[in-house]
Amino acid sequence: MQNFYWRWQFKTAPYRFIAPFFILFMVFVFLPFVFSIYLSFTNWHGEEVKTFVGLANYKTLLTNREFWQSLLNSIFIFLLYVPVMLLLALIFASCLSSSWMKWTGFFRTVFFIPNITSVVAISFVFLLIFNSTGILNQVLMNAGFIHEPIPFLETPWWARISVSLLVIFRWTGYNMILLLGGMQSISRSLYEAAEVDGASGIKSFWYITLPLMKRLLAFCTVLSTLGTFSLFTEPFILTKGGPNLSTTTPVVLIYKESFQNLNMGYASTISIFFFMVMMILSLLQLRLFLDND
Repeated sequence: MQNFYWRWQFKTAPYRFIAPFFILFMVFVFLPFVFSIYLSFTNWHGEEVKTFVGLANYKTLLTNREFWQSLLNSIFIFLLYVPVMLLLALIFASCLSSSWMKWTGFFRTVFFIPNITSVVAISFVFLLIFNSTGILNQVLMNAGFIHEPIPFLETPWWARISVSLLVIFRWTGYNMILLLGGMQSISRSLYEAAEVDGASGIKSFWYITLPLMKRLLAFCTVLSTLGTFSLFTEPFILTKGGPNLSTTTPVVLIYKESFQNLNMGYASTISIFFFMVMMILSLLQLRLFLDND
């Protein structure tokens, strides 16, 4: 009997070690997801009774201008910040991986600090900077570059640019660390061989670094896509999703429908449809980046 007990303990040990993760995943991810699918077919405003409405919420969603505007806003913000952010991350990572660079530990810390700082605190700082009476307008007016404040947060395109600048500031260091790790894993012998063949630093970067960093760049792009469409804190604090819905992202719209309008069924519909859109975009990006490997 004792031998059977110890054999059972030995065989079930791996499953017991991973059981906490799966229990937490089921309780906080899978079951809420399934419940959201159920709610998407109901008209529920927080009361006890949930009215089953079938596909009515999905029909409303497909004709809802706010939802399509939120997706379009996310695409605009993505195009505004992701190319700039990845380019800056590549430049900083290349500099920090170079042999001539000094104080690399200090610069890594400086670039990574915005990512570990509270996003709420950073958003309020940017709000003070880009407000009509904020620091940036005051500096530009005192320097004589402008005669009246620039409406950074009051006009659609300036508001999108302001949100994009905030996201660039916060996430460039994170992507830089990822790319830096990828660059440092490339064998130095490849660069030495290219140098012997007379290749310049730019050619070595173009023909050695970039091709070998393809998978990591794809990973960073997919993460940036997921992050862009999931933006909430930055646009909510800076602009409350305005002006004229210009910075309303799908998550901001879900928040408004669920916690402000108490339209839980419709908010769940947006969440499910948003999940499907994100999954399709991620698969398309991975196919685009990695299909030729």
